[in-house]
Amino acid sequence: MKAIVRAMHEQGIAKDDAAVISGIGCSGRMSSYLDCNTLHTPHGRTLPFATGLKMARPNKSVIVVSGDGDSMAIGGNHFIHACRRNIDLTLIVANNFTYGLTGGQFSPTTPAQSWAPTAPFGTLEPQFDICEMAQAAGASFVARSTVANLKHMTEMIRLGLEHKGMSVVEVISNCHVNYGRKNMHPEAPEMVNWIRECCVDKEVIEVLPVEALEGKFVVGVLSQKQRPEYAAQWAEIVERAKNGRH
Repeated sequence: MKAIVRAMHEQGIAKDDAAVISGIGCSGRMSSYLDCNTLHTPHGRTLPFATGLKMARPNKSVIVVSGDGDSMAIGGNHFIHACRRNIDLTLIVANNFTYGLTGGQFSPTTPAQSWAPTAPFGTLEPQFDICEMAQAAGASFVARSTVANLKHMTEMIRLGLEHKGMSVVEVISNCHVNYGRKNMHPEAPEMVNWIRECCVDKEVIEVLPVEALEGKFVVGVLSQKQRPEYAAQWAEIVERAKNGRH
């Protein structure tokens, strides 16, 4: 939340010009703590609400805060299509590898073989890579950061806010209670240090052997390209319709 506020300030976005949309999960109450336009939505439905708001108020900077379960499981289809449309939203996914709020069930991003109440002998399902999914679905800005580096996280969010189009910023986060304590990271400082040690900057991955990237988080701007933005295209269609042009 601190990184979002700092990024808004650095980007010069006034609170009345911003809207923060959150869903259900550990990050769900974040919108309630911020003094700007906010919505607290049902589980998995942050992006449809945010899309409707952006279409109705295209001048607003719309920021979506969601968890890995919220955005990649029940909200997975909405995630794909928001990226495909390339609508001008900034989606921040707090990825703590678990359904942290509701008891620690495994989520789409839980690493394989991890313990969870719903997988007492280890998860069988391979984990989603949020950033690869975003790029494949069409998001025009994709970045990753972690809670272990506030300055870097703030800059990735700021760049996402600056970009015109669908921006996805994954933030690797700690859940030392429902994930960490059952998977060798029982204390908050230790888990944050583990996250920090697992970071590899995108700028150096080309000089590293493949085995050195095993189990690491590649951080930085992973993809940025220019694509037509959905709300702007829609505005053009509305204008053509008003003028009777096809």
